[in-house]
Amino acid sequence: MTRRRHDWKPSAEQMRLWPAVSGNAINGLGEEHFRRPSPIYWQAPDSTPHGPLQLWFYQRPMPDGMAEARRERQKWIDAPLAPIAAERAERAPAEWTREVERVAKECAADIVGVTAMKAAWVFEGSSVPPQRWVVMFGVAHDYEAMKTAPEGPSNAEVIRQYARAMRAAKGVASWIRSQGWDAVPHAGPSAGAFVMIPPALECGFGELGKHGSIIHRELGSSFRLSCVLTDLPLVPTARDEFGADDFCTRCRLCSDECPPDAIPPEKQLVRGERRWYVDFDKCLPYFNEHGGCGICIAVCPWSRPGVAPTLLTKLARRRGE
Repeated sequence: MTRRRHDWKPSAEQMRLWPAVSGNAINGLGEEHFRRPSPIYWQAPDSTPHGPLQLWFYQRPMPDGMAEARRERQKWIDAPLAPIAAERAERAPAEWTREVERVAKECAADIVGVTAMKAAWVFEGSSVPPQRWVVMFGVAHDYEAMKTAPEGPSNAEVIRQYARAMRAAKGVASWIRSQGWDAVPHAGPSAGAFVMIPPALECGFGELGKHGSIIHRELGSSFRLSCVLTDLPLVPTARDEFGADDFCTRCRLCSDECPPDAIPPEKQLVRGERRWYVDFDKCLPYFNEHGGCGICIAVCPWSRPGVAPTLLTKLARRRGE
């Protein structure tokens, strides 16, 4: 594999729109104390300092396949939710949890998890959702499409999976509502009132990787998230820590392959927590100018089909299991 040089420079046209405030400062890089996250991108363009850059991104020529993928995503965004049934069904939480997983798989989800909502995940300035539970869904990318990153096929594939993630969320939410319980779906890339990676980690989707994405023990890094908020009685699923974090301390592929050099080799302090962090001010301009990116996901060893079981065995042996 030929490593990409870290000498890419953003266009003057884009940088003229760059705000005075650093995106890293908005994200809390270097802050010693906890605070809730702040909205930064994929919000209403007039609500954040980086909104003009978001508009510029959407006005750029679309890669091949992107228009069709966006239409598919919009179809599921516009799909109506079922009304809440007047009579509420009653089951044990464990049974409800099994049924939610079954329905989610029927609605195109590849992985499913449940965790309790936490105020710490909600953006500053937003109200904490009233629902108790977050039901998380993951949908896998097609590896062959993602290998083309940052070219058009990979960017269209990301949008196709956002559409599938919304399909899963809408389908499960409608099913829960048909049982007499409220349910609210959410899928990216447009950000809602809260961030989705922390609840995905909490419900067992894996560990945060050096590239800022979750590494799942089977899907690797190559998947998208959606969720449903509900008060349906459920049982939380456990976290899953299998050594991916330690693996990332020894691996440099995503750092070496990132053209804008946005992936530092070490963890950094972010709002009181030392963790992996991708430099927003370096990553976003490259993402914007290429209609998306995904190089770090594509080159991650965990994302290659069939590799995860071997890596799991090696990590288990290293830990003496």
